[in-house]
Amino acid sequence: MTETNHTELSEKKRLNFVEEIVWEDLKNGKNGGKLQTRFPPEPNGYLHIGHAKAICMDFGIAEKYGGECNLRLDDTNPVKEDTEYVEAIKEDIQWLGFKWGHIYHASDYFQQLWDFAVKLIKAGKAYIDEQTSEEIAAQKGTPTQPGTPSPYRDRPVEENLALFDKMNSGEAEEGSMVLRAKIDMASPNMHFRDPIMYRIINKEHHRTGNKWKAYPMYDFAHGQSDFFEGVTHSICTLEFVPHRPLYDYFIDELKDGKDLDDNRPRQIEFNRLNLTYTVMSKRKLLALVKEGLVNGWDDPRMPTLCGFRRRGYSPESIRKFIDMIGYTKFDALNDFAMLEAAAREDLNARAIRVSAVLNPVKLVITNYPEDKVEMLEAVNNPENEADGAHTIEFSRELWIERDDFMENAPKKYFRLTPGGEVRLKNAYIVKCTGCKKDEAGNVEEIYCEYDPESKSGMPGADRKVKGTLHWVSRAHCLQAEVRLYDRLFNVENPSVDERDFRELLNPDSLRVLENCFVEKFAATKKPQDYLQFQRIGYFTMDKDSTPAHLVFNRTVGLKDTWGKKNK
Repeated sequence: MTETNHTELSEKKRLNFVEEIVWEDLKNGKNGGKLQTRFPPEPNGYLHIGHAKAICMDFGIAEKYGGECNLRLDDTNPVKEDTEYVEAIKEDIQWLGFKWGHIYHASDYFQQLWDFAVKLIKAGKAYIDEQTSEEIAAQKGTPTQPGTPSPYRDRPVEENLALFDKMNSGEAEEGSMVLRAKIDMASPNMHFRDPIMYRIINKEHHRTGNKWKAYPMYDFAHGQSDFFEGVTHSICTLEFVPHRPLYDYFIDELKDGKDLDDNRPRQIEFNRLNLTYTVMSKRKLLALVKEGLVNGWDDPRMPTLCGFRRRGYSPESIRKFIDMIGYTKFDALNDFAMLEAAAREDLNARAIRVSAVLNPVKLVITNYPEDKVEMLEAVNNPENEADGAHTIEFSRELWIERDDFMENAPKKYFRLTPGGEVRLKNAYIVKCTGCKKDEAGNVEEIYCEYDPESKSGMPGADRKVKGTLHWVSRAHCLQAEVRLYDRLFNVENPSVDERDFRELLNPDSLRVLENCFVEKFAATKKPQDYLQFQRIGYFTMDKDSTPAHLVFNRTVGLKDTWGKKNK
């Protein structure tokens, strides 16, 4: 084997199966060595993380092999589509870090598709069917039994053409008739049993207005749109495997059956992304929004990309997760914990460390001067020296986490307990001397004494203690609302659960803590800045936040506590 061949083989071993196909096609000069893909979402909702997998494939493979990926909005159903969704789709793609070559719309081709349909009618390969949708479904047969022909299958060409015009003129009512391809009612592939090509929808289109009343079905519009645009590789998910022969059939008919082996768009299918404790159905996600079960499409519990963005996920963490799960020809259910692990790994390298106390209890350092305030240096990110440092105030009275104190602690409790010592992060070692309780026995104040010679960074201040606690100065911190987000559903795979999905919602998917405190530096940040609340988790400022009312969202904890909790 030559050195060149060996290099090529090594390169190929690192590719997923879709890349292997593209690699071979380019190597063999197929399509003149051209690579063009497309991402074709329907603008009927916001993109979710399942779409992110397709985006990473469609755009990523074009980027990797010097091709071009276009964005095509599949706007063939005006009932569900809106310009709001179009703009959101574009924002999400850009947020993930990708750029499209051109923006197209299926509606760009409505006239060409109409003309193609007329051509099929004239060739005796399409007809108007006036049966109800139930009748059409019943006469299609089953996978093991052939279908029965429609009574309208052999109506004259001129009659079909006249009725097709009526479908688009407004003279025919919705549901009164459809245009079907005349293929093979006995085909083992159910999609070949005279599929519907056009239906009537009497609703204004967000781009074409009222010009059209007859709208093409996905299977009729999709392949032709790919062909019109010069798409070389049409990459989609596994549910379109049985659609592929029909995809090829219509393209062959469009080009009068000429040999297209070297130039036709090539459909390749991969497994879709399914995620535990969530649903990807746009219908269900829309219901959650419309029924007020979540706070909009960008609710941080939603699997939408705008939801993950608002929650504090970085685009790099989403792409890292997609790389982790990979592309195969077998559907799988991916663990939400893998996504969280990808987020932790990414945010650890980019998040700015700040101090925040979510469940506060007062700590008084009794031997610290009452009026003294020290400015201590806090490193912004120990993983990246270039991020620098900021200062934080230290004083006699602090807030610490209530869980960081235990009056009667077990042997291996290394936080604060009477007679025990801990280091206050970036500050001093303190020793607990006691506490004060209210009438109900709840701890109100904790008392400590500090060692003035133990300040972090001082010569000789390396005396070791087993616990380090975070804190904020009571006189210098800011109150904040903190939103703790968790799994949206209580069951691992709500998509296959036979109960109403509303019954499966996790009542604890959002906990709002209103009496939290953060250091002032945290308030200088903005939404989509990545923060680590030290010893707690990763957070970001929410878009609802104002200078008078700070709001932070938890992105993910420092550790996977969900997995342990549910074992």
